[in-house]
Amino acid sequence: MKKKLVSIVLPAHNESGNIDIISDRIASCFPHDRYDIEVIFVDDGSTDDTLQKIENLQSRNCEVFYIELSRNFGHQNALKAGLDCANGDCIISMDCDLQHPPELVCKLLEKWEEGFDIVYTRREESENLSYLKRKTSNVFYSFVSWLSDIKIEKGTSDFRLIDRRVADVFSRFKENDLFIRGLIKWVGFKQVAIDYHPDDRHSGNSKYTFRKMVSFAFNGITSLSIRPLYLAVYLGFILSLLSFLYFPYVIWSYYYSGHYAYGWGSVILTVVFFSGLQLSVLGIIGIYIGKMFMQVKDRPLYIVKSTNLKSK
Repeated sequence: MKKKLVSIVLPAHNESGNIDIISDRIASCFPHDRYDIEVIFVDDGSTDDTLQKIENLQSRNCEVFYIELSRNFGHQNALKAGLDCANGDCIISMDCDLQHPPELVCKLLEKWEEGFDIVYTRREESENLSYLKRKTSNVFYSFVSWLSDIKIEKGTSDFRLIDRRVADVFSRFKENDLFIRGLIKWVGFKQVAIDYHPDDRHSGNSKYTFRKMVSFAFNGITSLSIRPLYLAVYLGFILSLLSFLYFPYVIWSYYYSGHYAYGWGSVILTVVFFSGLQLSVLGIIGIYIGKMFMQVKDRPLYIVKSTNLKSK
């Protein structure tokens, strides 16, 4: 009986020190007696010798494959490239930094064999994470769930298994500003979660700076919902109502109280407040218009410079 093929996709950007060890970890825990495997490294425009390390590894291991992108397209697009090119009956995505423990692969496969189409993971809080990091992460997931039409559980990561049917559906997605963990939740199918404790990064530094995390949060919110536009409308109505209710107070103060304040302070404060509010609302609208502007160009999400994968 022919064994099922499992694809493991690992986006890599300047992960030179992690390539060999994660390959060894995967090989040591993967159930080769029950499945065939292809390990796909996606080099996302690395500026160090990551690609060379992958090519050296591939020359020694016929189960290793690589996709070299023409430049750095970002983690989500690199992950999309790997998912699009993978040939497996199921596909497991994980990071190269070893914070996603490869030993969990067997549990993902067990759930898949039970009939689940998507097996995603939830990161449990690590004591090594700073208070600010934990708090902002929780706020992000709560905010995304509140503003979007889907609910994303706290700690959900891009460490997951998806069935071939899900991968075929996802390969048809061409939208810009990918937020894959939200899209995977959106597609439906039969899903189950597994909790895990993240390991420490083995080598290198995190690629998600504070600026990138904020950008990622905005992309996630605006990619999944248009509720921020509704909030802007509601806010406009509320403030208009409050200003209308304030008008009788101004009349009463002028004609009856005798202590109507003539001054620029309150006027300037009001002007600044409403000007800032208008700019914020215009900014929200501008984000959506900008997304449409980029989408209608229909540029590819990534460009493959070279690969040793056989086309499907």
